[in-house]
Amino acid sequence: MDIDRRELILPALALGLLSAVPLTLVPALAASADDEAVAEKVEAFRAAQVAADPKALDALCAAELSYSHSDGRVEDKPTFIANATDGKSKFVSLEYQDTKIRVVGPVAIVRFHWRGEQEAVPDGKKSSTNLHILMNWQKQGADWKLLSRASTKL
Repeated sequence: MDIDRRELILPALALGLLSAVPLTLVPALAASADDEAVAEKVEAFRAAQVAADPKALDALCAAELSYSHSDGRVEDKPTFIANATDGKSKFVSLEYQDTKIRVVGPVAIVRFHWRGEQEAVPDGKKSSTNLHILMNWQKQGADWKLLSRASTKL
C-alpha cells in the first residue's frame, strides 16, 4: 500500500487545529442538552416554590421524592407539596445562587446557595433562610424529576 504525502497532510492539519483550541473553551463546548434541561427544571422548581403552585411542584417531583429540611424533617412528595402550598407563609424573595449542575448518566447532582425571605401570613412576621442545598434529579423517560433534596444551614 502506497501512501502519498498529500494524503497525510489533511489529518495532520486537522490534529494541529484541534490542539490549538484553548482548554477554557472545552467545558463550554461540553455543556449538554441535559445540563440545560436540568437548569430549566431547577429554575421552574424555584418559581413553583415562590408561587406555591401545587400542580407545578407535582409535575417537577418524582413519586419517590425524599425532601429533607435543614431542621431534620424529611417529607415524601404528598407531604412536601401540602406543606409548601398550605398558605401559612409566602416567599418575599428566593434566590438560588452559585448553582452547579453535574449530569452523570440519568442523574443530575445540583448544588446551590439558597437565600430566601418568607412572611408568615397570620402576623406578617418575616424570617430569612441561608442554606446550602443538594438536589438529585433523575431522568425519567425524556423528563427530569426531583428525586431528593437536602439542606444545611449556613
